[in-house]
Amino acid sequence: MTEKVLNKRPNGMIALVMFVALYAAALALTIFGALNLESRDAASAGICLIVGVAWLIIGWFPFLGLKEIKPQEALVLTLFGKYYGSLKGEGFYWVNPFCVAFNPAANTKLGQSGDVKTEEEPFAAAVAGKFGRFGADMKISLKVMTLSNAKQKINDCLGNPVEIGIAVTWRVVDTAKAVFQVDNYKEFLSLQCDTALRDIVRIYPYDVAPNVDTTGDGLADDGSLRGSSEVVAQRIREKIQENVREAGLEIIEARITYLAYAPEIAAAMLQRQQASAIIDARKMIVDGAVGMVEMALERLSENKTVVLDEERKAAMVANLLVVLCGSKDAQPVVNSGM
Repeated sequence: MTEKVLNKRPNGMIALVMFVALYAAALALTIFGALNLESRDAASAGICLIVGVAWLIIGWFPFLGLKEIKPQEALVLTLFGKYYGSLKGEGFYWVNPFCVAFNPAANTKLGQSGDVKTEEEPFAAAVAGKFGRFGADMKISLKVMTLSNAKQKINDCLGNPVEIGIAVTWRVVDTAKAVFQVDNYKEFLSLQCDTALRDIVRIYPYDVAPNVDTTGDGLADDGSLRGSSEVVAQRIREKIQENVREAGLEIIEARITYLAYAPEIAAAMLQRQQASAIIDARKMIVDGAVGMVEMALERLSENKTVVLDEERKAAMVANLLVVLCGSKDAQPVVNSGM
């Protein structure tokens, strides 16, 4: 399906004035005919009366062809079941009154920007789309919108369940594909966001893990959901764009809005992170303590302040390491010589 933009100038106001003038003329003919039915020219008066009444009865129908388009809006029109064209560009237009505005996603609410409607509007939208002058709820928004799907629980590449949510910024670029290629382009987009998110998250671990290939080149790397959020979001955007290209949608950006371990393993993973942090801290403390002990021994040897044999050096090293590496403040024992 190829989009066909109707290259019409905003001619709605001219048509509106002409139809109102025709109504006024029909009313005048009706009055003239009714007043002159018994005159000499009764035949002409009868014709004027018939024409005037006929137009007053059916003259409302051309008004159905009047369409109002606001900036960044479009209207997809069908004529007897066939695609007639799309109206783009703000203005007041007149088209074939037999044309019907069509938008299967008009009343779909996904809790996203652009879906702010009241509960009473679906019936009004259906009536407006079929019989109304403007067909407001049948219009397709060409504005940039944001879809924020519900958080999902997905297993990462190590099998750990994580909860993740994304916000997708998108817009319609081809109205014909959006309306006719898929049943409901909003629901289609929401579903494709969910599937793309699952496909990409399963490639990455939550945190950096050894021997994990996230790029597909056969080599282990440091990719992770927590540390490579920009790369993950870009891959999610590309995957969604690939899935919705046939629906005439453009994915502008995808961002991770929520990321955490699932509640059932969150406590265990927190303990694991705490243990890893404690080990790293202890390693740093030991490295620093060993360096300080070596420096102390070198300074004592250089200045010949105290001459220590190997046994006393070992005792001093042990005492210094206890003091420097201990988790509590040392309590020295003073030898009073008694």
